[in-house]
Amino acid sequence: MIKKSTLDHVISEGLSDIWKVLKPEEKRIITDNFTIQHYKKGQIIYAELEEPENLWILLKGKVKMYKNGIGDREQILRLYRPVQYFGYRAYFAGENYVSSCAALEASVLGYVPMDIVEKIIRNNNGLAMFFIHELSRNLGGSDTKIVNLTQKHIRGRLADALLMLEDNYGLEDDDATLKIYMSREDLANLSNMTTSNAIRTLTSFVAEKLILVDGRRIKILNEPQLRKISKFG
Repeated sequence: MIKKSTLDHVISEGLSDIWKVLKPEEKRIITDNFTIQHYKKGQIIYAELEEPENLWILLKGKVKMYKNGIGDREQILRLYRPVQYFGYRAYFAGENYVSSCAALEASVLGYVPMDIVEKIIRNNNGLAMFFIHELSRNLGGSDTKIVNLTQKHIRGRLADALLMLEDNYGLEDDDATLKIYMSREDLANLSNMTTSNAIRTLTSFVAEKLILVDGRRIKILNEPQLRKISKFG
């Protein structure tokens, strides 16, 4: 059982972007309807075709949004870091989920029922604008990703993925090692290539002294050259 004072702190920290546009009574409603759940690595948070019910907030850990395509081949659509919100697009669209979400590592998530969120939005223009901004930003990012995944060579796509992981999750204390340890399969699914192609391209990057690989740990040795490969595809 989480103490109320601790829960209030978790909510205010986790919902900091939303918290500042809420009125006191709206904060109370959110607090009263906020639930925290723990997920194991690989555990499904929600699955494609399920009915959307909650606004999800990643408090700790890492989460992937993905979709299974032809032959059940997985494509990672988006990666989430603390503190980011997800799971609400399908609700606003009035449709079931078109993708799935799962924990990439042991993670802590909070959620608020979307019907509660909708009621607050109808009386709070600031909260409505927050979600408009988030949806618009995500749409722009998706447009860019479509072009990158369909037009860039596999080297450019993998360089894109490595740099995105750095931008999204940061580096270890050595200022070089990515602060996320992904399997070769997940790297491939993020870059729209087969696992064998991802392994060969990683090996090529190692030979060119662009990166250093130790199991799932990847250290970036030559970021300017990676960005050049990313840019020219």
